[in-house]
Amino acid sequence: MISSAFAQSAAGGAGGFSLQGLLPFILIFIIFYFLLIRPQQKRVKQHKLMVESLKRGNKVLTAGGILGVVTKATDGSETVSVEIASGVTVELTRQMISEVRGDQKLKPENKKSNLKKK
Repeated sequence: MISSAFAQSAAGGAGGFSLQGLLPFILIFIIFYFLLIRPQQKRVKQHKLMVESLKRGNKVLTAGGILGVVTKATDGSETVSVEIASGVTVELTRQMISEVRGDQKLKPENKKSNLKKK
């Protein structure tokens, strides 16, 4: 049997608050901030700057994996027109542009003449 004095002293010590119990959670949050949250915020800021600086003639890669050339980009507009093939122009929201590949235009496709053999 447990004496009443021993039982009272154990119960009184367990009710206290300890900062050491929170220290591992604080360290985990700091590690997550520097390894995950901060780099993601930098990527978002870079993407926003890239999208805002789109101009006519930029070779771009869309989020769907389609390469094209920006044919119309108006400042303040949420959309840009992108030529993905000769005579095929699509209108995309600026956020759907995932990468700017440069200012050069896409090379025109070599049109091979179909000669029929007799």
